[in-house]
Amino acid sequence: MTGRLPRGIRNNNPGNLDFAGQPGAHPETGVADPRFAVFPTMDDGIRALRAQLLRYGERGLTTIASIISIYAPASENATNAYIVGLCRQMGVQADTALDLRDATTMRALVEGITTMENGPGHISAAQIDRALHATPGPVDTARG
Repeated sequence: MTGRLPRGIRNNNPGNLDFAGQPGAHPETGVADPRFAVFPTMDDGIRALRAQLLRYGERGLTTIASIISIYAPASENATNAYIVGLCRQMGVQADTALDLRDATTMRALVEGITTMENGPGHISAAQIDRALHATPGPVDTARG
């Protein structure tokens, strides 16, 4: 039955982040294109997505349009549809500047991205809240 789950859910990587040597993660195995990271737990994958979004913010990418244009480029995705869907879920315009340090904004962005990446019903709001509000463990603090 797990073969029917979306790849991001199977990999504890609801943001479908590419493997980039993230602490605690490893490249996926058993697939023809092993580009995505596999995290030990779903909470780890959710926190890795938050970390990636915060890095975007540090680079000045703070709108849905600017974030998703890099996160889900048109060479691989229906980027415009992704932006429209995420804006609809979050109730903002594509060019609205987001405060990525605001917990409510980050939660909504993570929830929207995980839904866009995997479809609805795989990650609950409570699960996202738990992951984002948990005290980081040794793996997270090693990120520096």
